[in-house]
Amino acid sequence: MARKETPENPGRLKQIVQTYKMTRQIDPKVGLVVAAVGIVTFGVILAIGFLIGHPVYAGILGLLLGFLAAAIIFGRRAEKAAFGQMEGQPGAAAAVLDNVRGWTVTPAVAMTRNQDVVHRAVGKAGIVLVGEGNPNRVKGLLAQEKKRMARVAVDAPVTDIIVGSGEGQVPLNKIRTTLLKLPRVLAGPKVTEVNDRLKALGDLMSNMPIPKGPMPRGARMPKGGRMR
Repeated sequence: MARKETPENPGRLKQIVQTYKMTRQIDPKVGLVVAAVGIVTFGVILAIGFLIGHPVYAGILGLLLGFLAAAIIFGRRAEKAAFGQMEGQPGAAAAVLDNVRGWTVTPAVAMTRNQDVVHRAVGKAGIVLVGEGNPNRVKGLLAQEKKRMARVAVDAPVTDIIVGSGEGQVPLNKIRTTLLKLPRVLAGPKVTEVNDRLKALGDLMSNMPIPKGPMPRGARMPKGGRMR
């Protein structure tokens, strides 16, 4: 039986429409660019078809390739627009990490009152600490978290990343690629063991209601939560 559409599971067409509307707000020319890519691709293939004497076959192939090219360009521009919309928002890195397969992500393991935050991801490459906010304050948070990790998971490498566009920093849209490029040094059972150790250690933010995805600008930390 076909699955019914729900707000949590919209149809594919609705998803595309929603994505297009969101992208157009950031990139007003997306429709023209995507259409131009599709038409030019179709035109080139069709022209080749006339030259070789098979315009019908080339036309069919051109339609398919034109649609594919347009879809690829649309996907890239939509992704760029999405990252641009999240850029600079506290919690944006956690939203990106949640979409990387093979990693167990714990958002906001450390945070300051200024919303400088450190997220933790555990996978076969070890432990990765991702900090976002003011670079100077984030460096201190990362150093403290690395010390905590070293006490519990001495046999797991700890990598730290600061999100940003400055020297030595990783842009938001490059976080996924950076994680996937890290060398795999832990076996599956070892990853589970490290995660269990870290759960036993606990997190400073574990008792605080942390929203999923980017936090709204101007949001304040709830009272009573321990911060660094």
